Amino acid sequence: MRRTKSPDSCGPSSRFEDEAAAQGACRIAGVDEAGRGPLAGPVVAAAVVLSSYHLIPDLNDSKLLTSSQREDLFHRIQAKALAIGVASVDSDAINEINIFQATRSAMSQAVCRISPPPDYLLIDGPISIDLDLPQRGVIKGDRLSFSVAAAGIIAKVTRDRIMMELHEQYPQYGFDKHKGYATHAHREAILRYGPSPVHRRFFKGVAESLLPLFSKTF
Repeated sequence: MRRTKSPDSCGPSSRFEDEAAAQGACRIAGVDEAGRGPLAGPVVAAAVVLSSYHLIPDLNDSKLLTSSQREDLFHRIQAKALAIGVASVDSDAINEINIFQATRSAMSQAVCRISPPPDYLLIDGPISIDLDLPQRGVIKGDRLSFSVAAAGIIAKVTRDRIMMELHEQYPQYGFDKHKGYATHAHREAILRYGPSPVHRRFFKGVAESLLPLFSKTF
């Protein structure tokens, strides 16, 4: 059986994993994403199957952790997890199919990269994905479930690293600082330089900068 309490009693627990195990699940994957809200870059999803006997201390919602804490946990999760799957959907696809469908696609791909496959999914938020697997959406799952929290950390660190690489290509936007989120400095850079190929052109904060271009075509 899993331990039911986090070292931090206010943090994630194994409640949802235990409930799935009680229904007969053996390989329970937590699924989470990073990057739904930014104006640029991909959305990244991860799926993580944790051992029932080797709890990783200090797991929590990635947004409540510092960058150094996330990096430390990223390596510990990789060392101790039974399986990890990671996938991303880039800004071109987000522009084409919208961020919600892109998120679902990234999550499905991440789960499919786990071998052997999981037999139950715990997904962060009120969301389901198109896989023939028992699944449960958990609102604020990254704050409530060990495996979802682990998936969130893997996704967040992976995406941050991608944004650091994109900063090397497009240094004028400051991706190294805000990772594509809609900070004042980022919005100012978009207005000054126009959107890059990795910006999400239909997002508020980017679309406005394209209006002058569209108006000139009529």
